[in-house]
Amino acid sequence: MRRLAVGCMTGTSLDALDAATVEIAGHSLSMRAAARRFVSRPLGALAPELRQIADQHPVAARQVADVARRLALLHVHVLRELLDGQSPALICVHGQTVFHQPPLSWQLLNPAPIAEALATPVVFDLRAADLAAGGQGAPITPLADAILFADARERRAIVNLGGFCNVTLLPPRGEPHDDANRAAWLNQIDGGDVCSCNHVLDALARELLGAPYDAGGAAAARGRALPHLRSACAALLAAQSAAGRSLGSGDELITAVIALARGHAPHDALASLCAAIADTIAPRVHPADRLIIAGGGARNRTLVDSIAAHTSTPVAVSDDFGVPLSHREAVAMAVLGALCQDRVPITLPRITRATRPVVSGVWIVP
Repeated sequence: MRRLAVGCMTGTSLDALDAATVEIAGHSLSMRAAARRFVSRPLGALAPELRQIADQHPVAARQVADVARRLALLHVHVLRELLDGQSPALICVHGQTVFHQPPLSWQLLNPAPIAEALATPVVFDLRAADLAAGGQGAPITPLADAILFADARERRAIVNLGGFCNVTLLPPRGEPHDDANRAAWLNQIDGGDVCSCNHVLDALARELLGAPYDAGGAAAARGRALPHLRSACAALLAAQSAAGRSLGSGDELITAVIALARGHAPHDALASLCAAIADTIAPRVHPADRLIIAGGGARNRTLVDSIAAHTSTPVAVSDDFGVPLSHREAVAMAVLGALCQDRVPITLPRITRATRPVVSGVWIVP
């Protein structure tokens, strides 16, 4: 059984809409996934409007409805470019997270125009069922990470450096992989949200450099991590990590980190924050035989080097495994969409703390 699945993602950094096609071979948890094509396009004028909603500023209902429709039309435009005449079996759309404080979570999007324009089943609202079952609704990518990155013998940590950092810990899959040991293996997968990442790095770059982000971590590379500033930032991040919950609205730490950074040289402040983020991530990836890093923050060499310096574990990027680092979440959405189509629960109660496994997703079938 082969099918083409499409995944779409707009992250909390609000930088772009990422879309990917993934060829799925097989069914359910025995499926194999191979990423094929990728497109990213900026959110343009939608970005400040989505930021206004996500920052909880008063917005008229008409504007919210208009933004949700225009975001759908952007999806249609990007997907037509991505598919170039191909007919997928399904499209999985995440929507823009504008609020997340379990049990409340809102991924803003009107998916109906996508299904109508592309004449393809669309699955959306992937978090709601887990939230209804008492879970955090996040992170939702560990099972997709397992299908994309698990190894027969190697323990792997998938580190997503997005607006927030989250980690998936994959035990060795073992062989042969029959139903009994597959169930035992699934019960050993772990992970969770760790701390603010690109949210605070980009905010500090805006504040101190007048730039949207520190491209490649170049400014941080010219600075040095100041012990007192690094410790102060690490304390804020460690408190997030210790809470053991999914992160969202109000967790960005932007105001607190900017206050700490004032009075310091911009390069030193950025270097100190990179080191503090690495301090917080390092304990959450132990033990692992390999770190696989993805997300926009993977382009920040200072951050990646800081993480590598904190562990003796080899560090790779998801590109090395056929998943471009900037599209890991879009690829994961496609895999999750296929699992939803197969009626497989996509969240793991061990990670989200739901009371039971639940089949997720709402479908529009044109």
